[in-house]
Amino acid sequence: MAIKQLDEQQVRTWTLEQKDRWWFDNVWRGNMPQLTIRSGATGMVLGGLLSLTNLYIGAKTGWTLGVGITSVILAFAMFKVLSEIGLAKEFTVLENNAMQSIATAAGYMTSPMISSLAAYMLVTGKIIPQGTTMLWIISLAVLGVLFAFPLKRRFINDEQHPFPEGRAAGIVMDALHTADPARGMFKARILIVSGSVAAVLEILKDSTLMGKIKQGLVVIPGYLDGWFYWLSAKWFNWAPAIKGVDLRQLTVRPDSDFVMMAAGGLMGIRTGVSLMVGAVINYMILAPMMIARGDIQGNLVDGEMTYGFRQITLWALWGGVAMMTTASLFAFFSKPQILVSAFRGLFSRRQPDADADVLRSIELPMRVFAIGIPVVGAVVVYLAHRFFGVSIWLGAIAVPMIFIFTLIGVNSTALTSITPTGALGKLTQLTYGVLAPRNITTNLMTAGITAEVAGHASNLLMDIKPGYMLGAKPRQQAVGHVLGILAGALLSVPVFYAMFLHDGLSGLNNEQYPMPAATIWKGVAEMLTKGISELPLTARWAAVIGALLGILFEALRLVTKGRFWLSAVGIGLAAVIPFNTCFAMFLGSFLFWLAGRIFRNQESLMHRVVVDNQEPICGGVIAGGALMGIALTLISIKLGG
Repeated sequence: MAIKQLDEQQVRTWTLEQKDRWWFDNVWRGNMPQLTIRSGATGMVLGGLLSLTNLYIGAKTGWTLGVGITSVILAFAMFKVLSEIGLAKEFTVLENNAMQSIATAAGYMTSPMISSLAAYMLVTGKIIPQGTTMLWIISLAVLGVLFAFPLKRRFINDEQHPFPEGRAAGIVMDALHTADPARGMFKARILIVSGSVAAVLEILKDSTLMGKIKQGLVVIPGYLDGWFYWLSAKWFNWAPAIKGVDLRQLTVRPDSDFVMMAAGGLMGIRTGVSLMVGAVINYMILAPMMIARGDIQGNLVDGEMTYGFRQITLWALWGGVAMMTTASLFAFFSKPQILVSAFRGLFSRRQPDADADVLRSIELPMRVFAIGIPVVGAVVVYLAHRFFGVSIWLGAIAVPMIFIFTLIGVNSTALTSITPTGALGKLTQLTYGVLAPRNITTNLMTAGITAEVAGHASNLLMDIKPGYMLGAKPRQQAVGHVLGILAGALLSVPVFYAMFLHDGLSGLNNEQYPMPAATIWKGVAEMLTKGISELPLTARWAAVIGALLGILFEALRLVTKGRFWLSAVGIGLAAVIPFNTCFAMFLGSFLFWLAGRIFRNQESLMHRVVVDNQEPICGGVIAGGALMGIALTLISIKLGG
């Protein structure tokens, strides 16, 4: 069934009251079951589990991926099967929507742990207590919900912004619940099969486990170049190197990280190519040169100097961070219409008459925000002071900054699905670099407040969009978001500590889990507080050149209207991710791009399986592989302890 929507002229000329009346009469589904016990429980369970996939992906790439569509397909399939065997009724479309609201809210909960909080721990050398982390991220997320919902009536009801990812989720749900059920089950089977295969492959990669069950011969090696080095050593007594540095020490080697390949498939070929270009420049050109100069220091092991990801990234991050920062800021300010429209109509006279407001009993009451934002904002300021030593007045300044940055972030997300959390965080860090010079912890945690809350608000509005499209009750979605926040925190925080902090801080920023987002936050904070003059001269030049290239690449993208292939953010990110991970993501993006080129016939089996279902395949691999990878890591830690 086609989703009903206003045309462009109606959006432009109708008042908000007319639009709300039209929605109430044509889209709203009345009392159709939405936030039921089963949709709430399903959303919390799936959201909690899928938040772990974001923990895994974020620790490796610094990015978090949407879990909404994956959760929608899984829930649809689960209740479809249960209904066929007589154990439950099928999910209604609004139950599925409420479930995805909960699941996606849970998925966002990992962001502070792999960015600002991890950076804080790396800077201070102290592990934050687990209870502190849980209380802190829940407070930030609830404040994000409170900032998000007052903006709904402007960005969704009135201006009818697309929120592309949210719109895609709405279309998928409408298709699953109103079109041919076989098509929905086909997508579900692909997702489940790809997840199961990925989970099995992760088990086969665990040499310790496979050895214990006497199946060592079928182990998939973590790195795929072992045979090459064995042959070169046996026949030629030689190992490939650049300027005398073994390629393995430069992380230049292919691996079998199927999860990162799937992540690359979701990112697309342009990002994949940009990562690969950045990885080649950083690890095969710049790193060997800087090692030869002595600007990258190694470790002396058994009388031999050795290098690795951690040593390389201490030098390389400066150019990469500078490129990503200037590119993000240039892209941000190069679209003045986003800044202008973010504030235009903030106090519009087009607000509905309270007596004629047909959605008064459906929307979340404004008094919730009028009371909630000051109260929860005060709690966040107090917690920042109590836990992280941020002075009350500096913390209080962050609250109005949240409002400004949320408006800007929501407007960007509404138009592009891209939430500029990184750019907003850097703007806060620059601001507090002036307000609190040389106070690195204040710089980190105030930026954590503004960026994380603005990011939560922006992403949650994207999840409200499909509810508006399908006729859901915003009040119940608001409650669902809070349930998702609790589910994500209660599961992801203990797993984060068990995986990365079981043996001190050594689990943060290593070759297996480089924590690139935390590395970037830490690097910017150190530069603003210590001064760039303390860096090696080559690192300073790399920062200057990286900053200029970031502006140049974004300017070229703007001038060519997006046709310029290279992404400055992708190239810069390669400086804080190992070469092997960059290569895996590039390979995944390339394989799906190639499939789209080869299987052009829309009626062919391969097109219907691979091209039309790229997202279920990648989502399944990420979910199955990441969850199994986390489980195996925890098992290994337990056995080792």
